[in-house]
Amino acid sequence: MADDQENSRKGLRGLLVKWGYDVEEAANGQEALAKAVASPPAVVIADLVMPELDGLALLGELQREVPFTSVIILTGHGSIETAVSAVKQGAYDYLTKPVDPERLRLLIDKSVEKSLTLREVSVLRHRVKAVWGHGSLVGTSKPMQEVYRLIDLSAPTSTTVLVLGESGTGKELAARTIHDLSPRSAGPFVPVNCAAIPETLLESEIFGHEKGSFTGALERRVGCFELANGGTIFLDEIAEMSTATQAKFLRILQDGVVRRVGGKTELKVDVRVVAATNKDAQRAIADGTLREDLYYRLNVFAISMPTLRERPDDIPLLVQAMLEEFNAKYDRNIKAVDEVALRALATRPWPGNVRELRNTLERAVIGCRAELLAAADFPAELTARPARSDDGASGVVAGVPLREVERELILKTLASVNNNKTRAAELLGISLRTLHNKLQRYAT
Repeated sequence: MADDQENSRKGLRGLLVKWGYDVEEAANGQEALAKAVASPPAVVIADLVMPELDGLALLGELQREVPFTSVIILTGHGSIETAVSAVKQGAYDYLTKPVDPERLRLLIDKSVEKSLTLREVSVLRHRVKAVWGHGSLVGTSKPMQEVYRLIDLSAPTSTTVLVLGESGTGKELAARTIHDLSPRSAGPFVPVNCAAIPETLLESEIFGHEKGSFTGALERRVGCFELANGGTIFLDEIAEMSTATQAKFLRILQDGVVRRVGGKTELKVDVRVVAATNKDAQRAIADGTLREDLYYRLNVFAISMPTLRERPDDIPLLVQAMLEEFNAKYDRNIKAVDEVALRALATRPWPGNVRELRNTLERAVIGCRAELLAAADFPAELTARPARSDDGASGVVAGVPLREVERELILKTLASVNNNKTRAAELLGISLRTLHNKLQRYAT
């Protein structure tokens, strides 16, 4: 609390202490700033007119130094206009002197709640990004760190983004994260799976239609682009559109206007487009399923989602994050996946990527009644250790000495994990010391 009038400070202090708050006093703005920086408070109550640093200047300094602290300005009747200006600059609110105790208590309670919420959100966001991942995406591996970097670069802009990757790699989650981190986050996020909508209905779904424009069009329908106005539209599997629909979509990207099926007027829309495909773009262009001009229009900024095979170190994080979600969804209290089952899950190829892992884990959670998920909770083929080389065959030739087979398996395992010996030992089911001893023998 900062006020150069001692009587005013003492009176406010008495009220605040009575309401259960801890109070620090300051006789001027400079003293208040020093105390706030040393021990950030939830709320600062500051008089507008003070020596050394007035209320407005103190507000600016507090916003820079302790951004989660709420500021309430005290003012006389002759300075209300200045107090209103302070609110526009970021103060929580203002009070005129003499202070109304009921109004003060209401403002204090609400501003403390706001300050604490901001602190909690900041801590949570830091933990999610630093420990778990980025937004709804989970993972700390190098491939995912690159994805996060590209998302952070593209999100603040309005540029069109093309997300590439196999089915189940999290392309929609990447698109949603781009939207959530963008200036459009308060607007709608409208996902459209082009592969799931029949071609005869796709154009109507995306662009909308007028009543009577075709058989069954009993009323006007607003399309996805209109629904996404002011926000982001995510068009998944863009190469599944017919080339004719792609041409109409290209015009929206170029001109920012949409015309409903059967409509005569063009509607201006402000929509950011994030598109995705699981196909090889160049092959799709060569096959004629993706227009080359549309591809280059979409490919302003490309993000490639890694497969789960390319980031096996993220599997434990993914599993834990999914467990928390499914525990809440199915009212379970499963702590973790036991070491044997987790090691087996981490060595699977997962052709369906994160989506396949998610479905597998959800099914196991539904059937489990213990605190740990064990190998028995998963299908036998998932927890059985695969024995194959890169081409899917066993790679073992009859008559080859066992020492050579073991050496080849260890070297291939090391190569698959970029020479990470700790990870290789885990996959091979041996200790790190045993692995080092074997490598030393192979070198002699």
